[in-house]
Amino acid sequence: MSIRHHLDEATLLSYAAGSLSQGMALVVACHLSMCSQCRKRAAEQEAVGGSLLEDLAPAEVSAHALDNLLSALDAPVSAPEEKPDECRRVKDSRLPAPLGDYLPYTLDDVPWKKLVAGISYYDIECQTGGVSRLMRIAPGKNLLPHTHKGNELTLVLQGSFCDEIGRFARGDVADLDDQVEHQPLVDSNTDCICLIATDAPLKFTTLLGRLVQPVTGF
Repeated sequence: MSIRHHLDEATLLSYAAGSLSQGMALVVACHLSMCSQCRKRAAEQEAVGGSLLEDLAPAEVSAHALDNLLSALDAPVSAPEEKPDECRRVKDSRLPAPLGDYLPYTLDDVPWKKLVAGISYYDIECQTGGVSRLMRIAPGKNLLPHTHKGNELTLVLQGSFCDEIGRFARGDVADLDDQVEHQPLVDSNTDCICLIATDAPLKFTTLLGRLVQPVTGF
């Protein structure tokens, strides 16, 4: 697997600082599990963050802080109720390991919801204020042209697509902001399946896009 499109430096820094939303962090973690180059860059960012923490002056705490902490540790904790599918992990070589904590299906068994002919999706419940989902797009199909009100991360898990930036295949990640307008087109002979996260609604640039946006959930 030859990965040509990587994470932006600012995205890696936000990930190392723990300031990304859960959905965006999931896409980053999945890409890192597939890309040795970005894993090395992320480790460097974390090392820089660790050095900065060491240089911070110690903060004063109350005299009762230790007692309060010990009391909290002794308090009984009830185990969260587990749903049957939440504990079931599946093996699928096409899935990055971090995605297994959120997706109890193989890609062949995902209960896809049809959006329009040739395009379907599956929402991943791990984010508020944006969208986190799998998208499956048939060969030759394209999304409506759009730009972004915030940030968008798209990781290719299967197949490939091309747009104004280039061609994206398995392992490639599109790290986009409000400066980019594009219209992805699937150019592989198999369905293109992507893990997508946004932190704000998309901004469709055509009337049709604006009309269907409430339906798409983007």
